[in-house]
Amino acid sequence: MKRILYSVVLSALAILTACSGNIKFAPEQSSDNGDGTFTNPVLWSDCPDPDLIRVGDDYYLVTTTMHLMPGAPIMHSKDLVNWEIVSYIFDRLEETPYYSMEGGTVYGRGQWATSLRYKDGRFFAYFTPNDQPPKGWVYSTTDPKTEKWELYSTLPHFHDASFFFDDNGKAYMVYGTGMIRELKPDLTGVLEGGLDMQLFERDSEENSLLEGSRMIKKDGKYYLLMISWPRGGIRREVCYRADRIEGPYEKKVILEAPFGGLGAGVAQGTIFDTPEGDWYGFIFQDRDGLGRCPMLMPCTWKDGWPMLGDENGKVPERMQKPVQGQPVKGITRSDDFKSDKLGMQWQWNHNPIDEAWSLTDRRGYLRLKTNVVSETIYTARNTITQRMEGPQSTASVLIDLSGMKEGDVAGFSAFNSDSAVLGVEMKDGAKTLVLTEESVRLHPHNKAVLDVKKNVVAEVPLKKDRIWLRIDADFRPGDTRDIAKFWYSLDGKEWTRIGDDYRMRFDWQRFFMGTKFAIFNYATREAGGYVDVDWFDYRKINN
Repeated sequence: MKRILYSVVLSALAILTACSGNIKFAPEQSSDNGDGTFTNPVLWSDCPDPDLIRVGDDYYLVTTTMHLMPGAPIMHSKDLVNWEIVSYIFDRLEETPYYSMEGGTVYGRGQWATSLRYKDGRFFAYFTPNDQPPKGWVYSTTDPKTEKWELYSTLPHFHDASFFFDDNGKAYMVYGTGMIRELKPDLTGVLEGGLDMQLFERDSEENSLLEGSRMIKKDGKYYLLMISWPRGGIRREVCYRADRIEGPYEKKVILEAPFGGLGAGVAQGTIFDTPEGDWYGFIFQDRDGLGRCPMLMPCTWKDGWPMLGDENGKVPERMQKPVQGQPVKGITRSDDFKSDKLGMQWQWNHNPIDEAWSLTDRRGYLRLKTNVVSETIYTARNTITQRMEGPQSTASVLIDLSGMKEGDVAGFSAFNSDSAVLGVEMKDGAKTLVLTEESVRLHPHNKAVLDVKKNVVAEVPLKKDRIWLRIDADFRPGDTRDIAKFWYSLDGKEWTRIGDDYRMRFDWQRFFMGTKFAIFNYATREAGGYVDVDWFDYRKINN
């Protein structure tokens, strides 16, 4: 039945995309089931290292996006289920030229593990990109929905760190494996002579670092949540509790559970309360090719400990939404490119070349111009991306190729350190649609692209300047999970499969992110060509 449903959806997609100028996009989609419940993962997409806070009845979430720009997305929700991206902490980073692919890259680096807090009418965010020399950045705004984030101060590098603002006015950074450092109250630096210590010693059952620090205070007690990698076990969430911030601390495992047919445990995130006094956890799980996906779950206080999961300590697959009646919103969205501003759902691969893309050169299209010469998608500039989503999702694009020059390559990709690339190549005055499987090798220090292995899967000669491309992604647990299928059409009505199933992969040593939908255009001979993207149509398939 599920396969039949999927086929029906794709048939409808073919009909809707037949007319390029009047495409009817699907409504926004989320994990909301429409009956007062939602299904975990609450964000079934790559949203790692989450930090979530409540301000009044508004919830704000920040996650990791590594090398993508703009970076550090701030998401907003009223019900903890339907999220939308309302801002980014920064548009670009330029501390090193690697962010612009000059002399190296920041694949697998960039922004990560951001701490988000609210203090005295302002929002503060702290993160430590992998720059040299290492340092930490503090950004601030009065309203993430309407005001721009500004660089507020710089601090030392603190690994997987979190702000903690005590109710006595003191400010701290909790980081590493139980380390704490007192900050100046205005967050402009560390406080000389302030608290600086290791709060506890790792016990013998812990295999390595404890990471992902998140500290809260409740009923006069201090609670430090961390991810744990026990010897011989699965990843889990632990909590260290103390009556004084200096300790002594005692430890308890508060979540140790696989989920969704995967062996990986659910761990790393935070806990928080609602205006009504209910508590929840927002904790992620590694889900292979899709990336790291957050789960929303109850948090029940038992004997003074915040125990995560249902009454059996398991992550519920389906549960009631904390707040009813909110509209459905999603973080991956369709786009007809009719706006003068790029939608919040889009991120570039590294810093873009601003003069090499436009929404106004041809109204109603995203124009991607070649500006530099590149041999591969991994060094191409102005590749634009969105997250894939589970359990299944499909996206299609319509591209006008008439502006391509000799040696140009443009198309649609399932993009990661191992990628499947469906591109149109301009060679000897003729266009050919080529599906390749590509895998990048990076320098261990500056992450420069050392080599790209390419395997040509299929080739199709083209006679037209307009082409429809589609990627279907299936992340349902099982032997066939993390599969991408590729299609093309010459009229928007009849779709032709190209190539075999492609297995998407996650590699923390290279990109350290989930696979993305990526639209690209690069020159292998000379700059100056362009393609026009008419639209991007996205559909999440819940089944």
